[in-house]
Amino acid sequence: MRVLLLADINSIHTQKWAISLKIKGIDIAVFSLNKLTTSNQELQNIEIFHPGNFDQDLSSVGLKYKIKYLKAFPSLRKCISKFAPDIVHAHYASSYGFLGSLTGFHPYILSVWGSDIYDFPGSSLFSRMLIRYNLKKADRILSTSHVMAAETQKYTDKKIYITPFGVDLNRFKRYPVKSLFPPNSIIIGTIKALEKKYGIDYLIAVFQKLHLKYPELPLKLLIVGSGTLETSLKEQTHSLGLENEVIFTGKIQHEEVPDFLNMLDIYTALSISDSESFGVAVIEASACELPVVVTDIGGLKEVVDNQVTGLLVPPKNIEKSVESFEKLLFDVQLRKQMGKNGRERVKRYYDWNNNVDEMINIYLHFYSSNR
Repeated sequence: MRVLLLADINSIHTQKWAISLKIKGIDIAVFSLNKLTTSNQELQNIEIFHPGNFDQDLSSVGLKYKIKYLKAFPSLRKCISKFAPDIVHAHYASSYGFLGSLTGFHPYILSVWGSDIYDFPGSSLFSRMLIRYNLKKADRILSTSHVMAAETQKYTDKKIYITPFGVDLNRFKRYPVKSLFPPNSIIIGTIKALEKKYGIDYLIAVFQKLHLKYPELPLKLLIVGSGTLETSLKEQTHSLGLENEVIFTGKIQHEEVPDFLNMLDIYTALSISDSESFGVAVIEASACELPVVVTDIGGLKEVVDNQVTGLLVPPKNIEKSVESFEKLLFDVQLRKQMGKNGRERVKRYYDWNNNVDEMINIYLHFYSSNR
């Protein structure tokens, strides 16, 4: 079975799908508007197509930018002719979904990712019309979460199938690592892009309150990631006198994530945007047996069993967040139990090996019916 993915090859999510499907015996190729810029040896056996003259700013969401994707359409048609796929699967409902819809290829599968369904349709009437058109052309529509499926349902009456994006339980697990902080530190941490929607400024404010209230505790904060707010967040930390308690690591490679998670005692994601489509980072933390403190919004609340694997708090509510951290800081046994519960939940719902098998079963449904 030959499957052509229409997706950004530099996305860790695309790479993870492509490599895992290849390992499972699917003949995979990727058509990407971006050239491959990352070094991943596992991609060497996967054919990657790229329209050589395409220089579009892929971060732009407006309709006028998406129309320019038509420049890549002739290259996509050549790609389909050369690779001769049995199935075309577009990852992203606006850009790659637009190109996939134009091909008229069937079976055609479309996966929604997040901003393509939360942000793009709201930019204009024509954007909403384009999303409706792309969803209409799809033979099956996939979403990683129920909350994003509900958002997608605003633009189609088709059934949305849930295909979780889980974690490799052999990589994400509890194991000893060398910490960046002194021994016996109690480390709260997050691994997110340093952007407004992720509420890192609220996390720093919460941490300051905990630090002032409990000066006897060796509290530390680890902020992993990079983004446009990195400078301002460091300035906030400095203004609050927390330089010796907080470490910013900057950007790390995805393969390093388990090591940094295993430095933590509590993982947190205090995002403030409902456009959080799915809590992959939270699942990774739970797989490493960490209790989590997470805002009760979007796809985040879907991956946490409140009071069992972690604690849900209202967004932008510093006091409630402080209370939740207090509950975990002073109950080591509760932290351990929530961590163990979290890993069991990940095994049940978000084992990556099972998620890949679920995707292959979707492919087989169409592949078998067309033979």
